[in-house]
Amino acid sequence: MTPADAQTFLDDNFAPWVRALDICVSEVTPEKTALRMPITDALNRTGGIISGQALTALADTAMVLACGGHAGEMMPVGTVTLDTQFLRPGTGDAIRAEAEVTRAGRSMIFTRCTLIAEPSEKPVALATATFAR
Repeated sequence: MTPADAQTFLDDNFAPWVRALDICVSEVTPEKTALRMPITDALNRTGGIISGQALTALADTAMVLACGGHAGEMMPVGTVTLDTQFLRPGTGDAIRAEAEVTRAGRSMIFTRCTLIAEPSEKPVALATATFAR
């Protein structure tokens, strides 16, 4: 599994509005998947900070791709639960998502994701999700 494989899966299977976030896959391994989303004026809300909706979409996308990285092949999954805790305003050049599978069963996959502002390296949000295979 390569970042290019995961990027192709994202480009071919995700909704146009998710692809419009300009998410780039930088790492995919069985242990960790990393994505990067540039912060643009289109994603900012009042006050010049990135919107929670964009952050949550990035986290969900990272965790979906982490399921594939963990399995060794990209696969369709359905989000069953998604919980995001916002820690601080997201500012800077980009947001990096680092996602991992915490447990994978036959029918359910449990994941978590940390969203980190670049270049400050400060955590912006934490997310967990459960996916159905």
